[in-house]
This record gives sequence, structure tokens and C-alpha cells, in this order.
Amino acid sequence: MASGCRIGPSILNSDLAALGAECSRMLDCGADYLHLDVMDGHFVPNITFGHPVVESLRKQLGQEPFFDMHMMVARPEQWVKPMAVAGANQYTFHLEATDNPGALIKDIRENGMKVGLAIKPCTTVELLAPWANQIDMALVMTVEPGFGGQKFMEDMMPKAGANMIVSGSAIMKSADPRSVINLLRNVCSEAAQKRCLDR
Repeated sequence: MASGCRIGPSILNSDLAALGAECSRMLDCGADYLHLDVMDGHFVPNITFGHPVVESLRKQLGQEPFFDMHMMVARPEQWVKPMAVAGANQYTFHLEATDNPGALIKDIRENGMKVGLAIKPCTTVELLAPWANQIDMALVMTVEPGFGGQKFMEDMMPKAGANMIVSGSAIMKSADPRSVINLLRNVCSEAAQKRCLDR
């Protein structure tokens, strides 16, 4: 992935009948990685797709694209190995979905993936602190998990700075996804520079 601010379209908002082509289109438009939202109907009310779809996308797109799996599932421990075998690069699970984050982090690493740790908007960011040095990414949700197309919750911004931006509808439904990706990357980079200057 490119250094600095990285942009990952949430493919949940794509034309699911042409998922492989949609992923290729996003990568061709400059996406740094693909964000794949996995929902089980328990942790969140909706159901999306699982490791067979990830495996199919990996076969079609090759080894190069970085797949960040956002596991909105009630039992994230259950899916580590299947996702690793399917070709996932990063396994992002919800802190709210497990009683033993440490063991899950260890399992994810042992299966060759990077570790992401997500929190819902109502979860305090301080709960991420004990795990900060064991994870590769913290995902602070700016919408409620489980539904695409929601309005961005600006009041979540003070929780954390961002260098990886996930966007669904804004990119996927745009007539010019490349421009949206570039705009998001530029805004993120400018905000990071401003934070550095303010310190």
C-alpha cells in the first residue's frame, strides 16, 4: 500500500452482481486497498458475504490488492482461519464482539494477517489503549455498523486522527470515483500535516 493517507472503498456499496469488476474499477481509480464488510446477521442485523466470496475475489484480482476484512460478526474467532486461507490481508474485528481480544490478536497474527481493532461510535476510544501496541490499525466507526449509505457522524472525529479512510457510497456511487478518492486523500493528508504543525 502507498504510504501516508490510504483510501479504501467499502465494496458493500458496489454493484454486487459485478463485484470483481467493481473492485478492479476501484483499484484502477486509485484505491489503495479494498474494505470488505462481513456481516453475520447477529452482531449487526444484516448479512453480507463470507470467505468464499473473498477467495473468489482473490483469484480474480490476484495477490496484489490489500483486503481489509471488517468483521462485523458475533464470533470473530470463528472466521480467522477461513479468511486467512481465502486471502485476507488484514482482519479487523470489533472489540465489542469478543471477551478475549488478546487471544484473538495472537490467532490473527499466527494466521499471517495484520490486525485491525474496531469500535462502534458509542464505545469510548480509551478502550483501544490496552491493545494499541499489538494492532496494526484502529478503526473508529463514524457510522453505526451494519448499514451502508449512512450520514457521516462528525462528532466521532475527535476520537482519533486518521491515515486510513474507508468510504462507501461517496466513492462507489460517484460518477467520478477517482476524483473522490483524490479529494479524500488530500483532505486526510492536509489534516495530518496540520496536526503535526499544531504539536
